[in-house]
Amino acid sequence: AMSKSLKRVKSALFASDPPLEVIETDQATTAKAAAVSLGCAVDQIAKSILFEGELSRQLYLFVTAGARQVNLEHAALLAGEPLGKTDAARIRAVTGFAIGGVSPVGHLTGICTFFDETLLNYQKIYAAAGTPIHVFGCAPQQMADLCQGRISAFSRQM
Repeated sequence: AMSKSLKRVKSALFASDPPLEVIETDQATTAKAAAVSLGCAVDQIAKSILFEGELSRQLYLFVTAGARQVNLEHAALLAGEPLGKTDAARIRAVTGFAIGGVSPVGHLTGICTFFDETLLNYQKIYAAAGTPIHVFGCAPQQMADLCQGRISAFSRQM
């Protein structure tokens, strides 16, 4: 049976304009492995990284280019509060996704999202679709629109 996570992503993608397909890939646990599997650059993999606001306890999603990492100081300025790590149980409760399958779309609840401007350098980018073996690909602007991500500068080379 199809997982609930994958179903939620598929319905979000189906409603998108143009509608998008989910692609099955090899189980890729890193952006690098996903890039190899898809035959694309590592920065064409959009990673969904979550932090928790230390004051509000709200979760923030940073959709980040694969070979880059979130600069926490820049991220905290965008969020308007200091950010810290969050745990798998909290991520699951808020987004409905297990770590390894967190998608930028199809969340259980609305989440404040920032979208790495580095991703705009490519014609097509890919993100997890709710499981470790499913992804979807589209133009960066379409992905930013889908996740209502604010295009921002918050990442640095790893």
